[in-house]
Amino acid sequence: MNNRYDFVYLFDCKDGNPNGDPDAANSPRIDPQDMHGLVSDVCLKRKIRNFALLAKGGKSPFDIFVQQGSVLNDKILEGHQAAGNDVDGKKKTADRKQVQSARSEMCKRFYDVRTFGAVMSTGSNAGQVRGPVQLTFSRSIDPILPLDLSITRMAVTEAKEADAPNQTMGRKNLIPYGLYRCHGFISAHLAEQTGFSDDDLALFWQSLIQMFDHDRSASRGTMSPQKLVVFKHQSMLGNAPAHKLFERVTVQRKSGVAVGRSFADYEVVVNKTGLPPGIEPTELV
Repeated sequence: MNNRYDFVYLFDCKDGNPNGDPDAANSPRIDPQDMHGLVSDVCLKRKIRNFALLAKGGKSPFDIFVQQGSVLNDKILEGHQAAGNDVDGKKKTADRKQVQSARSEMCKRFYDVRTFGAVMSTGSNAGQVRGPVQLTFSRSIDPILPLDLSITRMAVTEAKEADAPNQTMGRKNLIPYGLYRCHGFISAHLAEQTGFSDDDLALFWQSLIQMFDHDRSASRGTMSPQKLVVFKHQSMLGNAPAHKLFERVTVQRKSGVAVGRSFADYEVVVNKTGLPPGIEPTELV
């Protein structure tokens, strides 16, 4: 890669929970100061990983390092073995050269390592990788209204409960609607270090566009990508500060709309007038 990228990603959630907080009974994450909704960066990265795994079948060089049920230390040891290092993860400690070679093998094999980076010093030390793709927490454009709703279950778990008149009660957390904004950064210099390629970048854009279609569940309601504005720099270092480019993308409720309940209630404007030299804007969604 010879170009730096900065991007603005808008997605929404209708009648669902976009990202539950386990410290708050899995209720939607919020900023308690202004009641705006939050979605963590790792939440989106999980969906990107899942889509890449689905799209590429988990085969090298698009295998996924961090996935459900996987033993990370075993994969790190496999990286040492692929590099030909005599390290067993228990008695023999990897030296600096072995760490570098194992780290290189991990970047070659795992898409998420060379994209987001990883800490691989938990077992057979393969060092740490700082990924070229970084995401911010997503924040809703307007305050959200978390709802805690009661649900019932007609079935029972044991035969002795079959004649009981009471139904089993449960809870469900959701928001009626929220439009979220995320900022992202892609460093060409870090991409050079991890081997993040143009093919990897194409898969990343595809993930942002399609990942919600393969991550459906009743608890998440309807989640959809609504806008992806990419600012491509004509140099590796970049041609303009990222925050100045982000300021060119404005999102606000349309006149006369008191409470947003769909993306159609918002107006998104991308100001392409007077862009700094060397900046190429593209709207992928």
